[in-house]
Amino acid sequence: MEKQGKVTGIGGIMFRSKDVQGTKDWYAKHLGLDVDAYGSTFTFIDSSTKKEAILQWSPMEETSDYIGEEEQLVMVNYRVDDLDKLLEQFKQAGVNILGDIQSFEYGRFLHIMDNEGRRVELWEPIDGPLLPKA
Repeated sequence: MEKQGKVTGIGGIMFRSKDVQGTKDWYAKHLGLDVDAYGSTFTFIDSSTKKEAILQWSPMEETSDYIGEEEQLVMVNYRVDDLDKLLEQFKQAGVNILGDIQSFEYGRFLHIMDNEGRRVELWEPIDGPLLPKA
């Protein structure tokens, strides 16, 4: 049986931007991204589950604390298969856990710090038909 409590892919890329709307507009114009209030959503078929899945690309305000400390310019969101199992493993290993698991209609999230103090986002997604765009 395959081990649970692991990363299964990338769920999103968040990065600081001095001009969020200008960045979205530039990527839409020059690279063809379909942007909305959150950035751009890419869809694919997850090879392990055979379900439709998403990856979110999100420029964020330069002052946003969501990404982490001011010097952290980018945060990666990792798709995971069992957030409860990972949380258990993190507690046993002494990993720096930031807050509690948060639940939304599209999945559950947890933030941790890596060994160099970078904020990392973990997402146990609820994949399938995408939510309507904002």
